[in-house]
Amino acid sequence: MHSLSRRKFIFQSATAGISLGLINHLPALARPALARPADGKRVGIIGLDTSHVIAFTKALNAPQPDAVYDGYKVVAAYPYGSKDIESSTKRIPGYIEDVKKMGVEVVGSIKELLDKTDVILLETNDGRLHLEQAVEVLKAGKRMFIDKPVAASLSDTLKIFEASKKYNIPVFSASSLRYIKGVESLDKKKVLGADTYSPAVFEKTHPDFFWYGIHGVETLYTVMGRGCKSVTRVSTPNTDIVVGIWEDGRTGTFRGTRSGKHDYGGTVFTEDGNKVLGPYGGYEPLLVDIIKYFKTGEVPVTPEETIEIFSFMEAAHESKRQGGKSVTLESVLAKAGKK
Repeated sequence: MHSLSRRKFIFQSATAGISLGLINHLPALARPALARPADGKRVGIIGLDTSHVIAFTKALNAPQPDAVYDGYKVVAAYPYGSKDIESSTKRIPGYIEDVKKMGVEVVGSIKELLDKTDVILLETNDGRLHLEQAVEVLKAGKRMFIDKPVAASLSDTLKIFEASKKYNIPVFSASSLRYIKGVESLDKKKVLGADTYSPAVFEKTHPDFFWYGIHGVETLYTVMGRGCKSVTRVSTPNTDIVVGIWEDGRTGTFRGTRSGKHDYGGTVFTEDGNKVLGPYGGYEPLLVDIIKYFKTGEVPVTPEETIEIFSFMEAAHESKRQGGKSVTLESVLAKAGKK
């Protein structure tokens, strides 16, 4: 027995040495295992149909990632993803190859993904799939960031946060426009009102602003905070203007554009004068908050605020259906809660 154990030890030592020697001669992209994160820091992605996954993976899986990401790395991804929104489906094959080159294993199911990872980026561009996918993650007891939109309906948005409470797993969701330049120096206690703008292209499978207008709406909420009571919408083929009335009498407007150059920004009216928002600051500030949330379980945006953002957009959708009439957020919330 002693002789067999000694031979086994010698064999294992020799093969390990050979393996290390070969690995050291491989290109960096071919040896992701050397940079494997510790347990607890293995990131999984659901949905390879948005450019966000490439940006996040490049940052986390860089040869020398920023220390602020604390060793979290993307190790596996389930690619689907919308199967009937062309702008999404056509991206998937290319993004599969892109993430593979960054050391990410592509798996065949969410269950398989959950077995290999500790925390989840729910990136599926199609909000119609989010409720089913999110519940599967929550049942597994894993923290999860849900990229915009939380869901393709206010009803599903409410159900996701109900499931979050049921399984005692806090959920974080936000647009990267929450971190637009100018926000960081703003004293929100002095905000009297704001006008924000962003592209608001439509996707027939989602309510008007859920698909893309959410960016500018989230910017509006970032500076105004919660408390909107009602909205009125003016809609033309190329532009939408939504006026929100807050319970303290302040007003905030969102302009969604579908023609001209796509851009993001706004003006904040404060007690100390007007402040300009913009330009867009990229994905990194959002990713920093995602990692903080993964580490602590503390969400930087409350469920109540996210739900109000989606109520604002649903009320704007209802205002359009009613020819521009004022619609309360309370009324659309009550309706969605019954579904």
